[in-house]
Amino acid sequence: MSKITHTPSPALPSRPSLRHPGVLLATWFGSGYLPKAPGTWGSLAALPLAWLMMQTGGFWLLATASIVVFMVGLWAAKDYMDRSGAHDPGPVVIDEVAGQWIVLLIAPLDPISYGISFILFRLFDILKPWPISWADKSLGGAWGVMLDDVLAGIFGLGCLYVILPIL
Repeated sequence: MSKITHTPSPALPSRPSLRHPGVLLATWFGSGYLPKAPGTWGSLAALPLAWLMMQTGGFWLLATASIVVFMVGLWAAKDYMDRSGAHDPGPVVIDEVAGQWIVLLIAPLDPISYGISFILFRLFDILKPWPISWADKSLGGAWGVMLDDVLAGIFGLGCLYVILPIL
């Protein structure tokens, strides 16, 4: 009789608890743990707070918040990656929040503009034209996680700038 051996598969990265502040922020308060398409959930979760900031403080409040979320995101993404052992883990969606907010900087406060902004950001985040693809593939760690979405946000902002006068 031959002996059958089982080779264990490599361990999947762990899913850190939301009790850790870095994990809570990296997953944007758990939205990155929702099933299927965490980036889409993270982008959607960014919309209401952006609306509120634009309504109360306008462009400068949202611009400042975008910078703060980017900086916090560098720390939170690294914390999540350290805890999970994963490189560019899907549940980290604070990068989507930063990128989505960038597109929304010039969006009028109406549902159609916010919907178009959402679609533009998701389009560039998914398709990743150059240099977004370069940042995604070439940069490692938290910078790689965060910067490709910021670039997708800038691309979306540029397109929205062109589209808004047509609307």
